[in-house]
Amino acid sequence: MDATTDDTRLPTDFDALTIVRDAKAIQAELRRHKDRIEAEQCFPQALVGQLREAGFYRMVVPKSLGGLAVDPITFTRVIENLAEGMGSVGWNLANNTIVQLVMLGMPDDGVAEIYGSGKGTTGAGTAVQGGGTAVSVPGGYRVSGHWRFGSGSPEAEWMLGSFQILDDGVPRTRDDGGTFWRGVFRKDETVTVPGSWDVAGLRGTGSFDWTVDNVFLPERRCMIHAGVPLDNQWAKWPGTTFQMPSQCWIGPHHSSVITGIARAGIEAAIALAVEKVPRGRASAARVCDNPQVQEAVGRAEAMLSAGRAHRTAMIAELWNTIARGEDVTLQQKARCRLATTFAADCARDVMNAMYRLGGSTSFERDSRLAECWRDLQVVGQTVTIAPEWYPIGGRVLLGMDPGSRLR
Repeated sequence: MDATTDDTRLPTDFDALTIVRDAKAIQAELRRHKDRIEAEQCFPQALVGQLREAGFYRMVVPKSLGGLAVDPITFTRVIENLAEGMGSVGWNLANNTIVQLVMLGMPDDGVAEIYGSGKGTTGAGTAVQGGGTAVSVPGGYRVSGHWRFGSGSPEAEWMLGSFQILDDGVPRTRDDGGTFWRGVFRKDETVTVPGSWDVAGLRGTGSFDWTVDNVFLPERRCMIHAGVPLDNQWAKWPGTTFQMPSQCWIGPHHSSVITGIARAGIEAAIALAVEKVPRGRASAARVCDNPQVQEAVGRAEAMLSAGRAHRTAMIAELWNTIARGEDVTLQQKARCRLATTFAADCARDVMNAMYRLGGSTSFERDSRLAECWRDLQVVGQTVTIAPEWYPIGGRVLLGMDPGSRLR
């Protein structure tokens, strides 16, 4: 497999990288498993093996641990290609990657326990604060909790959850004023809540609620919960990849899922338009012969490409700043967040236009347009690409305090 990045230089052609091309090539395999994944709400083990073999579960693992240490732009390209094949696969791999970054912030012996095989690992869990409580015991904590949105939990080996430590029933406060810690649990220590992921789209992600009950969590698999939802706690690893602020990973990971699905939506609309002859029309013209359809496809392509290019440009700007040994500014972080959200909104507008273009075919359950529309709407509801990022970014540009979500 080719080297996807060095310590300072971004690739000159992201789409030519082996891992990006492999993500494109596996799309046909994802389509083959699509019905089974959605019905069973998990990935077949054979597919997990293929994804692992391709390196998708070790994209951000340091090279010293057998990983690829890809840059954030390469990561978004891989996720886009996987999401284009199937939204649920793109979503789970995007979230797995963030879990991997967080786990790299554990103490060294905890990292060694999880990454000792050198083959990457499958992780899932819940990034937001809260869900669990713990009491101190020798060597660690006894933790109980209930967390939501455990995307990828059926195929995960490790689960990440946030909790408070109670001292005589009172939450412990850290020196920095925070009250939350994170812990990484073995999958066999957790219990999935049946029926807790009953949704219209992204059914195959298996984003079930999950619980632990009085589970011993060793100190080596604990860390503070920094940030809302997280700050960079992986900067101890060498290389520009690991110095990038969380804004280059959190937000872009979901934004790349939604732009990948929108790409699939455009392709599905094109395939339909060149074949379909609308019923009840005097002429036998195909959908694609309609000038309004031609304009809609052209605008969709331009809009999606513009959003993606802006997101890429902002991540590249932050990369180059760090590679030069300079500090990233709050304004740069805000602009990266704005670009991420804007790319997602472009994708939403594109998908809505393509869905409308498909006419009555679009709402047939087995339609590819229906699948893309359902999955994209679910992705679009996530807080990481929510409209709230526009006023947050605007406050930064106006010289105002953006609040705790951006710092």
